[in-house]
Amino acid sequence: MADLIFVALLAVLLFTPLSVKLLGDAGIGWHIRTGQLIVADRAVPRVDPFSSEIGQPWFAWEWLYDLGVGKLEAWWGLNGVVWLTAVVIAAVFAWTFRLLIVRGTNLFVGLVLTLLAISASTIHFLARPHVLSWLFTLAWFWILDSTERNGFAERASPGSRWLWLVPVLMLAWVNVHGGFVLGFVLLGIFWLGSLWSWLTLKQLRIEESLEKVRAGRRTRDLTLVGLASLAASFVNPYGGKLHTHIYSYLTNRFMMDHIDEFQSPNFHGVAGKCFLVLLLLSLAILMVRGRKLRLSGALLVLFSVYAALYASRNIPVSSILLVLIVGPLVSGLKTSGFAERMTVIDSELRGHLWTAVAAVATLMIAANGGRVGSSQWMDAHFDPGRMPVDAVTFLQQQDIRSPIFTPDYWGGYLIYRLYPHNQVVVDDRHDFYGENFLRSYRTALHLEPGWETFLRGKDCLLLPRRSALASILLKMPEWKTLYSDDLAIVFVPAPERAEADRAPGH
Repeated sequence: MADLIFVALLAVLLFTPLSVKLLGDAGIGWHIRTGQLIVADRAVPRVDPFSSEIGQPWFAWEWLYDLGVGKLEAWWGLNGVVWLTAVVIAAVFAWTFRLLIVRGTNLFVGLVLTLLAISASTIHFLARPHVLSWLFTLAWFWILDSTERNGFAERASPGSRWLWLVPVLMLAWVNVHGGFVLGFVLLGIFWLGSLWSWLTLKQLRIEESLEKVRAGRRTRDLTLVGLASLAASFVNPYGGKLHTHIYSYLTNRFMMDHIDEFQSPNFHGVAGKCFLVLLLLSLAILMVRGRKLRLSGALLVLFSVYAALYASRNIPVSSILLVLIVGPLVSGLKTSGFAERMTVIDSELRGHLWTAVAAVATLMIAANGGRVGSSQWMDAHFDPGRMPVDAVTFLQQQDIRSPIFTPDYWGGYLIYRLYPHNQVVVDDRHDFYGENFLRSYRTALHLEPGWETFLRGKDCLLLPRRSALASILLKMPEWKTLYSDDLAIVFVPAPERAEADRAPGH
């Protein structure tokens, strides 16, 4: 069943309009170009090459992911980038289902929970490095949970066998995505669970004494693993400065209050409703079976719920953790004999031939330009209904050398299409631009007092046609329209304005 989930999800993400949805975030554009710069320069960039802030210090903290997608795009175009994203997403949820079955969840219950988690996570089905953080989170949970369930005394358990893989995984995670911070949250939760067991267990019986010894051993080993993982997290191009940078970014109230993906979820959409159903179902299961939870499980539930309600970007990770925690609690409930037999049969199957075949076959299709014979099976591209495809094509034909001002959510697409011919004024690397710059940018975008100051000296503006800023500029003689379509409009200063901006004192 896990193989079927992988194959079905992979096919849906690659061969349906969802492949275009995976490219719904323009940020993948600067990720691709960054990776190709790394290949060309044989070095991780430390200053910004893409914007009018060119030459300013920049933390390319996802450089390893950038390198991968940069090479894939160079080899096979956007089909290669979408293929990697689809394989990772399919692997995450197939593995989630497999872990549910191995940990005693009924087959059909596990399938329902997995489908709910998939549906809730579609809100962030995007070709961005965060999908790799889902995979790392799942790997860390598997290792840490197996350790706690089986104990260090049982050397055949997966947890004890793979525990020291955690710091090795951190070496990759810290260079792939800022979500590596989540790894330390998981480590801390399981460390607290082991410490609590060690401190509270009595030694009235031999079994309790042995369990207390095992809990002490887990606490000690998790402490060592945590320290090793912390040391591994400093193995990145920026050392400890990366940790300081991420901390200042995540604790900046202005950033957290104004960046869309850090906003609380909207439960009116399909994905939000699916997460709400999953959350209510999880709470119902916990009300009935919650006493079976260990401390680590209870803390993970609290963390997952808080993280998802705090920011919509956390919904996929929270959904995965929730189903892995509540799924095994259903194992004690009475189910049909058929369901139990199917669960036993599925859990005893070994090998994943079909997942490997599907991954390799789809890669070959991507490498062949998305074609199978005379049929076009894959055609990954940016949606012209969301991205200013035609407007950027027009700009490519013009001799405009100045940086282009466009909303941050289009900036990455312009970098993908126009770099190095043009820079952008702003894109979605919010941690790079900082609070002061973004305040000025939002002032202009929302026509707040002083909005014209930000536009002074800007020689080319690419704006959504129905934006407030575009509407006001259409009425101002200082700006003229160079291009317009149903989605976007290009403005340049009228000759009188351009001369005034170049005059002394401006």
